[in-house]
Amino acid sequence: MVDFDRRAKDWDEAPGRAERANAVAAAIREQLALSRAMTALEYGCGTGLLSFALQADLGHITLADSSSGMLAVLREKIARAGIDHMTPLRLDLVVDALPLERFNLIYTLMVLHHIPDTAKILDCFHALLQPGGFLCVADLDKEDGSFHSHEADFDGHNGFDRKELGTELEKVGFIHIRFSTCYTMKKAEQAYPLFLAVAEKK
Repeated sequence: MVDFDRRAKDWDEAPGRAERANAVAAAIREQLALSRAMTALEYGCGTGLLSFALQADLGHITLADSSSGMLAVLREKIARAGIDHMTPLRLDLVVDALPLERFNLIYTLMVLHHIPDTAKILDCFHALLQPGGFLCVADLDKEDGSFHSHEADFDGHNGFDRKELGTELEKVGFIHIRFSTCYTMKKAEQAYPLFLAVAEKK
């Protein structure tokens, strides 16, 4: 597993990371009519870059991550900004029980490819949504393995085939599934497109 605790302090300083979060936030706004009446969960929030980009458009946001280091940085950022509708939560849905709260919107950015059991996590997301709620997943298109080739401890997916992921979403009960390209990352002179998958719970 990638050591996100060790990376937390300097996470926001990586080139392109804030730009990527802002691009994904813009893509979510294009796809959905966000409102302050909506409660949201960002899963795998890291330091909260995506939620900070969306917080003016949403009601209460729960920011969940399994990394204590990332959550410590996030708490400092929330306090510094004086924001009162963002709440950090230590949560690992791979091993933890589902929270009791249900949400109108769940979103993730570059998280799904780190989770080996895609079907299980999508099922958790489906269970955590209110009827009529939305899931937004921004992640890597299928790639040749070079994106994480420098990380010997990486044990996730080399991106996703959109059609195959759409089938997985259907299997757990999502409807109205659609994909768009929301950003292109550049790494070692190679381009890695990111998709935004939007799906609805009946």
